[in-house]
Amino acid sequence: MSFSGKYELQSQENFEPFMKAIGLSDELIEKRKDLKTISEIVQNGKKFKITVTTGSRVSVTEFTAGEEAELDVPTGDKIKAVVQLEGGNKLVTKVNDITSVVEINGDILTNTLTKGSITYKRISKRI
Repeated sequence: MSFSGKYELQSQENFEPFMKAIGLSDELIEKRKDLKTISEIVQNGKKFKITVTTGSRVSVTEFTAGEEAELDVPTGDKIKAVVQLEGGNKLVTKVNDITSVVEINGDILTNTLTKGSITYKRISKRI
């Protein structure tokens, strides 16, 4: 299944605890917690371009599944990591002690981020 499409954030669970755990300030957490988020994904085989617009902040990440790439993280930093494409509908990234799993199921895009015992879940719907 292709990830390509535009998705709008519908709901999120454990945003504040997760963002605190990765080091975001209370001020930034407060600013970002209720912002509208639109994600646009363009997939061409194993190549991906993901544009995430949160309020006025736009983040563009391009990578090829299975190859090291520079990725944006919520703290605003860039990190080098390998994104794996599993089963055609799942993108898995592991960096230090954080695991990100992005799954597409029909028109629903689910992103689950885990750090230690904290799991942050974002559910977006195709628009």
